[in-house]
Amino acid sequence: MEDKKTHRIEPRINLADPALSDVMKAMYGLEGPLRNSGLEPALRELVKTRASQINGCAYCIDMHTKDARAQGESEQRLYALNAWRETPFYTDRERAALEWTEHLTLIAGKGVPDDLYQRVREHFSEEEIVKLTLAVVQINGWNRLAIAFRAPAGNYQPAQHHHVEAMA
Repeated sequence: MEDKKTHRIEPRINLADPALSDVMKAMYGLEGPLRNSGLEPALRELVKTRASQINGCAYCIDMHTKDARAQGESEQRLYALNAWRETPFYTDRERAALEWTEHLTLIAGKGVPDDLYQRVREHFSEEEIVKLTLAVVQINGWNRLAIAFRAPAGNYQPAQHHHVEAMA
């Protein structure tokens, strides 16, 4: 039987350090408007989780799957998220948002094709597209911070981020 040892990743920088609070307020400052944007909480968590999967951000995958579950998301939809195209578990609106998320996350050298914009436009108003895009921008930023500074995955609990958001 294989000995299962946990691999400990040591963080490089603690982003919760009070000395960084002024700079981190900018990132946290987006959370309130996005939370109150009118975009469904389940949709926002799917977008955050999918971008985090693409970027390989263990901390954010852990966080956003836990947040999604706390909001009532099903295990089935979370497990199948990286194969959303091959499952019937997501609405057309969610599919458009996930495709948009994937394309923006992997945008280098591709631009945004008109046909993708039209598919998204069928399910989102212009205002919602801007808000959805900002949500993708924000999670990609968080992914880069968490990966660069080795935020340790596994200990996050859904109530933890509320005190941090109060900084904003």
